[in-house]
Amino acid sequence: MSGHKKELQRALAKIARIAREAAEGMVEDNGDPQTEAGPFHDDEDGPGIGCSLRQLPEHALLRAARTAIQINPANGLNMAAMSSLGLDPGVLDPQNIAVLTSKYWGPKPRQLTVGFMDGASGELRQKIVSNLNAWNRCGGISFVETQGVGQVRISREGAGYWSYLGTDILHIPTDRPTMNLQGFTVNTPDSEYRRVVRHEAGHTLGFPHEHMRKQLIARIDRQKAYDYFWQTQRWNRAMVDAQVLTPLGDSTIMGTPSDEDSIMCYQLPGSITTNGIPIRGGRDINRTDCAFCARIYPKTGSSAGAMPDDSDSPPDAPRGMRTGITGIAAYDLGHWGRDEAVEPDPSQF
Repeated sequence: MSGHKKELQRALAKIARIAREAAEGMVEDNGDPQTEAGPFHDDEDGPGIGCSLRQLPEHALLRAARTAIQINPANGLNMAAMSSLGLDPGVLDPQNIAVLTSKYWGPKPRQLTVGFMDGASGELRQKIVSNLNAWNRCGGISFVETQGVGQVRISREGAGYWSYLGTDILHIPTDRPTMNLQGFTVNTPDSEYRRVVRHEAGHTLGFPHEHMRKQLIARIDRQKAYDYFWQTQRWNRAMVDAQVLTPLGDSTIMGTPSDEDSIMCYQLPGSITTNGIPIRGGRDINRTDCAFCARIYPKTGSSAGAMPDDSDSPPDAPRGMRTGITGIAAYDLGHWGRDEAVEPDPSQF
């Protein structure tokens, strides 16, 4: 087995272990988050962290993987790649399968319904949905408010900013939120709407955290990160490992340069980096985010891949295509557009 294959196996095993520890320590069996994560805040080092990508409980992982694959077959495990790596799909545990399955909604144009769970005013609801739909200016997927039970259910009463990933939201009980925007009001600065709401919308579209790249993780002092996230978020070591410190190497899965200006990248203060230089993090959807969204969710017409009109991203942001996929499906992006997206059949789960 080559060095790259061994490295990938070790990384996948480590991610599965960390995800299991984090899930066991922080999520009840019904999927309720048990940790507290405070909202973004500015200090002398830069913005704090308020987003944690929520994990389903272990008993739901296999069903969620089936849903993801049925909705969008391109999410499926790449059996040839797994075989070449010596991974037997017949003996993978649920955490391995969760790591190896993407959660994108598929290339067919789609609207995700949005409901609010805490009596938000019409003005506030419109402002949040408008920012969710900043991604629609890039790709062929959009959000629309419903007076019924939304697929995306937003609360402002829980702790912190968080979302579940992509199609996983279909496995959250309908009386529970899939996204939390703690304390957002109509008076929250527009810059926070761009940075926070669009980031969480990216997770709902299936985009993981961009900072989970070897080049960026290598710049972080682990002990300082443990101390910082405990003090600011009350995250224990397993949570910090799962959310911040476990990279997948570009040479094995990502294959493209990291992008610390991505909206999906954490803003990490210089106080926890080895050289004292902050990891900038993204404040809005940039050109590479937009281009990747356009590739995953193709949009017809002259507006395909257009940047949001109110974007904070600099006009000279990098234009290269990146892949922010966490999973072996990244090897097989050529399948996008070949398969029809289908709705899940609940009787199969």
